Amino acid sequence: MTVGIPIRRLWPEPSTQPLDDAALTSLYGRADEPRLRVNFVSSLDGAVTVDGYSAGLSGEPDKRVFGLLRMVCDALVVAAGTLRHEGYRAVRLNERRRAWRRANGLAEYPTLVVVSGSLDLDPAQAAFADAPTRPVVLTHADADPPPGLTDVADVLRCGVERVDLAAGLAELHRRGLTQLLCEGGPHLLGALTAADLVDELCLTVAPLLAGPGPGRITAGDAAPPRHLALRHVLAAEDGVLLLRHARR
Repeated sequence: MTVGIPIRRLWPEPSTQPLDDAALTSLYGRADEPRLRVNFVSSLDGAVTVDGYSAGLSGEPDKRVFGLLRMVCDALVVAAGTLRHEGYRAVRLNERRRAWRRANGLAEYPTLVVVSGSLDLDPAQAAFADAPTRPVVLTHADADPPPGLTDVADVLRCGVERVDLAAGLAELHRRGLTQLLCEGGPHLLGALTAADLVDELCLTVAPLLAGPGPGRITAGDAAPPRHLALRHVLAAEDGVLLLRHARR
């Protein structure tokens, strides 16, 4: 099935035929080994937001791939600041995508994983209170949870004064959550890059210039460059590019 604005493959093996959801799912499918995939959208000039939100950069093709990436993952990883700022709701999928997960031996919904050093979280936020699968919060030993958080989420302490991301991901793997999708924000991507934990980046490039002001998709302390090889280039008819890079 092809939905809305057609998406075609430019590289490798260019094709004039629009990609249906089955073809896109194959291109973005699950790996045989544990993997941390990061998904972001940016403007042509590198902005991560328009008017303060990523929604200003995201159109129908990006949302389509966004939904498919959520469908194929075991867990959705997001920083607490992004959860609050973007107003995350419960992670839910439509029946067609839930059926795909059931057919592939997966739980009907991916698990929400929130990374928070301060535990400044609201248990009443729909992402927690309305979650179809109990969320997980990665924090450190010195953080104190607000009242009610442990009623709606599993709090995992990894690290002493700050979140040990490598230990946190290892704990998720032990729980069977090996296909991880990170949706940001920039500081979490920066920390994951510094820890050399990013296996794949899916980047949507919106065909607009946002101008000065917004930050990049990554932020935080300086870290060594990490090379990711280009895997595919897709293009939508509205001018959007969908890039996928991954470790060799």
